[in-house]
Amino acid sequence: MTATADQIGQIVDLGGPAVRDGLVAVEHRLAALAAGEAEPLRSPFQATLTAGGKRLRPLLLLVAVETAKALRATSDLYEATGRTVSGSRSSWPEVDDPAVRAAVAVELLHTATLVHDDVLDRAPLRRGRPSVFSAYGRTTATALGDLMFARAFQELVALGDPVSVRQLTTAAYALVEGELMQRADLGNWRVSRARYLARCRLKTASLFEAACAIGAQIGGQPELSHRLGRFGASLGLAFQLLDDVLDFVGETRETGKRRAGDLLDGIATLPLIIALERTPGLDQAIEEGDVDTVCRAVVASGAATDTRTLARAYVSAALAELDGLSLGGDLVRALREIARVVVERGA
Repeated sequence: MTATADQIGQIVDLGGPAVRDGLVAVEHRLAALAAGEAEPLRSPFQATLTAGGKRLRPLLLLVAVETAKALRATSDLYEATGRTVSGSRSSWPEVDDPAVRAAVAVELLHTATLVHDDVLDRAPLRRGRPSVFSAYGRTTATALGDLMFARAFQELVALGDPVSVRQLTTAAYALVEGELMQRADLGNWRVSRARYLARCRLKTASLFEAACAIGAQIGGQPELSHRLGRFGASLGLAFQLLDDVLDFVGETRETGKRRAGDLLDGIATLPLIIALERTPGLDQAIEEGDVDTVCRAVVASGAATDTRTLARAYVSAALAELDGLSLGGDLVRALREIARVVVERGA
């Protein structure tokens, strides 16, 4: 399953007016950027942005910003009066707010990688719809991914915050490194668990980490960047592990992708790695492209269950980063709710 609109709405409510208004401003800014492009990129840009993404990474960034603001306000007020406050009551200006631009940058970078991944994988579907590659062709999809990548950094550079730019640049480099590692592993069904997890850290966890760290930086608490960054990184690992389980056990109408898509693309993920360790003769089914047999083996061998268990351990590690924060109330609850939604998507 994927996060439902109701679940996202509950998280937004916990985040408060600032997060709610921020997400609206993010949508406005993304729409304006797409509308401002010339054809032939305007239409696929607009189609990609309306394809059903839940904006999880911008949501993480905006909640991290408000968490940092609330912690700063608590510290400032405590020093001044000996009292504490429970949170921030600010709301975003429109699209020029630094946090909104940063959230837009994170979403654009994420979307650029999806568009490019679909080109490399020749994927027919993305979020249940024809991918840009399928609908518009390789040349247009490649150009659109490049454009989104450039626009992401254009948004962030406009803030004049070199630390945030460095954080997103680090994530972008990791994404490329992870993709190259995955390309090198194509068709190698005996990839080690350690190498698989290294790929996950690079391809997925790095951008979750950047979203949370940039949020803390923009929220005025740079010393919180490492802690919230670790929260995001662990959450990203869990997200990818559960995504890889759903690749074998999820329905296309729910996941928006073809069943066993990674298997068909020659990519070994943890459920398959574990199933191979426990199922004699599974190599032959893989080589024959027998998706049904492989999917059954992933479940029967306990590989899906064990991958979920590891994902939940990473979620627990993420939640541990929130312990001891001198802030209670809805903002930390929002971060915890995001973690719960990530776990539930693999249930």
